[in-house]
Amino acid sequence: MAKVVFYEKPGCVGNARQKALLIASGHELEVRNLLSETWTPETLRPFFGSKPIPEWFNASSPKVKAGAIDLAALTENSALAMMIEDPLLIRRPLMQAGDRRESGFDQTLVDAWIGLRPTEAPLTDRCAME
Repeated sequence: MAKVVFYEKPGCVGNARQKALLIASGHELEVRNLLSETWTPETLRPFFGSKPIPEWFNASSPKVKAGAIDLAALTENSALAMMIEDPLLIRRPLMQAGDRRESGFDQTLVDAWIGLRPTEAPLTDRCAME
C-alpha cells in the first residue's frame, strides 16, 4: 500500500476518522501538524491542483463561515498568502503519496488514487462537529 504524508489539524475528529480509514486500508501514515508547518506558496500550491480557488478553503473555518472572505474575488497569490498567514483556512487534510498531492478528503478520489477499504457511510472532509 502507499506511504501517505497526512497534514492534519491535531484534535480534529474528521481527520482522526480519515486517518483510521487509511490505516485500516493498509497505508502507512506520516502525520504532520498542518498548523505548525512552515508553508510557502511553492510548498502549498501543489496540493490544490486544478481545483477552483474557493475549493482550497476549509468551509468550516470561522472566517469562511462568517463570510469574512470573498472567496470568489481571490487570486491564486492572495489565497495562498491568506492561508499561509492563517492555516485554519486550508482545506484539510492535505495528503501526499509519491509525487501526487491532494487537499480535502473525497473518499471516491482517494480510493481511486491509493485504495480504501469499503465503509458503511462515506467519509468526507466536512467538519464532524457540524
